[in-house]
Amino acid sequence: MLYYLFDYLDKLDVPGAGVFQYISFRAGMAAFISLLITITFGKNLINILRRKQVGEDIRDLGLEGQVQKKGTPTMGGIIIITAILIPTLLLARLDNVYVVLLIIATCWMGLIGFVDDYIKVFKKNKEGLAGRFKVVGQVGLGLIVGLTLYFNTQVTIREVSPSSRVNGVVQSTDGQLDSNVLYEDVKSTKTTVPFLKNNEFDYSSLVPFLPAEYTWIVYVGVVILIITAVSNGANITDGIDGLAAGTSAIIGLTIATLAYVSGRIDFASYLNVMYIPNLGELVVFCTAFVGACLGFLWYNAYPAQVFMGDTGSLTLGGVITVLALAVRKELLIPILCGIFLVENLSVILQVTYFKYTKKKYGEGRRILLMAPLHHHYQKKKIHEAKIVSRFWIVGILLAIISLATLKLR
Repeated sequence: MLYYLFDYLDKLDVPGAGVFQYISFRAGMAAFISLLITITFGKNLINILRRKQVGEDIRDLGLEGQVQKKGTPTMGGIIIITAILIPTLLLARLDNVYVVLLIIATCWMGLIGFVDDYIKVFKKNKEGLAGRFKVVGQVGLGLIVGLTLYFNTQVTIREVSPSSRVNGVVQSTDGQLDSNVLYEDVKSTKTTVPFLKNNEFDYSSLVPFLPAEYTWIVYVGVVILIITAVSNGANITDGIDGLAAGTSAIIGLTIATLAYVSGRIDFASYLNVMYIPNLGELVVFCTAFVGACLGFLWYNAYPAQVFMGDTGSLTLGGVITVLALAVRKELLIPILCGIFLVENLSVILQVTYFKYTKKKYGEGRRILLMAPLHHHYQKKKIHEAKIVSRFWIVGILLAIISLATLKLR
């Protein structure tokens, strides 16, 4: 909203109004406002949650310090969602398809998580929202995201025009692209494959036996699968103080960098990466996301004064997935979201091995002392603050590896 106001003032030659044209300025402002909202109003929301007795009902798993957390306010994801949406609405261009899509994803996953938390807290049902309804919600978001990214005319990539190729090769002078080379924005289902020299992959190649008009079915299916996996991974990761919020902040900052590079034609050309028109505006949303996660850590770091609940964890996972899809880096998710992946796999392997050994030997056996992985380390008597710090360090290393894919091929 402020963008349009200052854009109008800039046209009137009001001094200083033009600064809002710079994505970097608005991105910095978004992070600042987001932090301010979480830190300033977070305390008020925590007090409201306490008065409403919206406390976490802790199951006794025999973990150190677990009992003391009983009654800690939950549903704190409301703080995160608010701190993401307000700066985005104020500072981003609301006619940008990527921004609109991320606003929808934030509200959609936030609503699913809120209903889940509401059932747990107010209906006293520890199971929360039935798993099938969560899956339906995730599939619904996948359909919205997949169909929008496939069919919306604003979602394009810039490629060399066929008229600028001779025998399929772009003409160049002394190794540099000729100034007469023409480019065009085209609809495409291409994405980026990390660490490969010719690092573009087209989803249409998955179904070469089908006509091109059916490619959207495969693409939407992949989107649904990724959204479901990552949102569940974030949900599982939210098991000890500060782990999910800190990890998500690292991932969000990494995606912001990738979006900034891919959204600027000069940087994209220099790094020889896919240039995606209109993508730069997504940086404003990304920095608001990072600010919200870091601000939430003010109250969620050990010892936590509030938990995000499914309201927050499902939102974080859903938003991260849609961001990665928009930047066309979804195949980088196993590295970028490596913490979520490992946490998810630890549960899957633990449950699978337990069922297998119970069927074979009559007694279930375990790979880990407890799943997810962070609980395994808690069982080994490592303090949860140290576990979280070490997971953050691994997350930073994974982020560096992810950024290195811009040049290492």
